Amino acid sequence: MILLWLIAILILAGVLAAVAGRFNAAAPRVISLAALVLDLALCLGLWGRGLSSASRWSEELSWTWVPQLGIHFHLALDGLGLVLILLTMFLGIMAVLASWNGIQRSPGFFHFNVMWVLAGVTGVFLAVDLFLFYFFWELMLVPMYFLIAIWGYQRRIYAAVKFFLFTQISSLLMLIAMIVLVILHQRTAGFYSFDLQDLLATPLAPDMEMLLALGFLAAFAVKLPAFPFHTWLPDAHAEAPTAGSVILAGLLLKTGAFGMLRFVLPLFPHAVQRLAPLMMTLAVLGILYGAILAFAQNDLKRMVAYTSVSHMGFVLLGIFALNPIALQGVVVQMVSHGISTGALFVLAGALNERLHSRELRDMGGLWETMPMLSGVGLFFVMASAGMPGLGDFVGEFMVLLGTYQATPVLSALAALGMITGACYALRLAQKTFLGPNVHHSDFPDARWNERAIAVPMMVCLLWIGLYPQPLLNMIRPAIDNMPRQAVTARR
Repeated sequence: MILLWLIAILILAGVLAAVAGRFNAAAPRVISLAALVLDLALCLGLWGRGLSSASRWSEELSWTWVPQLGIHFHLALDGLGLVLILLTMFLGIMAVLASWNGIQRSPGFFHFNVMWVLAGVTGVFLAVDLFLFYFFWELMLVPMYFLIAIWGYQRRIYAAVKFFLFTQISSLLMLIAMIVLVILHQRTAGFYSFDLQDLLATPLAPDMEMLLALGFLAAFAVKLPAFPFHTWLPDAHAEAPTAGSVILAGLLLKTGAFGMLRFVLPLFPHAVQRLAPLMMTLAVLGILYGAILAFAQNDLKRMVAYTSVSHMGFVLLGIFALNPIALQGVVVQMVSHGISTGALFVLAGALNERLHSRELRDMGGLWETMPMLSGVGLFFVMASAGMPGLGDFVGEFMVLLGTYQATPVLSALAALGMITGACYALRLAQKTFLGPNVHHSDFPDARWNERAIAVPMMVCLLWIGLYPQPLLNMIRPAIDNMPRQAVTARR
């Protein structure tokens, strides 16, 4: 039941926040923060008692939902899911703190949408029934649309509609592939089922397997986002409020990578092997393209958005390298990127609140007046650039090491992305924090909520960078199980 409570607490908190916001503007943020802290405590309790090695899942809940179609309310948790749910609750807390005083219009409805999008993300990381997975996948879409469209910046409607169209159209392709896979399973097994374990045993002709894999990949590649399906991302990030950007970069992008790991790799192993060269090539193009475009930006939020395209290229590269080292690096990179990039969006929001501008030309020399905020910002800039000793470096290094075993050429080209990343990081630091204070700016330094955000995020990145073994130990059983599951399913 604890898996159900992880989702239900967020849903109930969203409803309660919406109601309480009608009477007290401060109540919704307190309710949201309390719900996320409670969920985080439950997740830490699951981690503290250890994951069971006797079965595929450490925790599991399965109820019959629509028996005629073989649909179950089936939730299950392994190390991979637990890591990403911990990240969900952690970044959710950071998002609430980042918007603590910044949301004046309809705070109840704002926190309703924050809680419900986080509930959808949690459901995605727990669902192992494909229909239930699709339900939660769609649940994420509508609240995020409202977060961008209502509380975003000048071009918020355009960005929200673009985000909606890209994700909705690609999701429909996944739904079609899902239904076809279930029908094929019924023809061979004699019964309908949307359960992952049942569908793994479905025999597929090579061409059909390829088509179904492409249907699933369409949704996951857009959400990741993989080059060239990334064009919705810079607009969405640039126009979203700070909390929306944190959730979008830190969590929603990770659902695309998670879908590939949980469903595409085990369900379509032969198609994945055939697609691997193409997908790895697109990944390297995305790494280099995103880094170059980030260097060329003058808008701080768009610069950080393009760094996400580059960093998530490493994730895509590691997934299709198809070896355990790269796959473990993928998960480490997902967690580290979520923290470091989420922190950069909080920084961008803090600077925009003070300067009323996100343009780099309106910044410079901020270290003189905001030394604490500038020092924190420099830390996260270096983390995003992959500085050794911080979490992003560990993830990218493991991905490159695993990729080198599959294709040395693409691994070497991807490594250029780390070099380019250092270039845009240095440009960002120089244009924002260093140099003379030419604008003679005098703004308040880091506030209490910004310090409360920065300290735990810095600690997490240092912990992953210096001692990643606990994280690797948690995800290794789930990663090691993927290749065996994929092979035995088609014998």
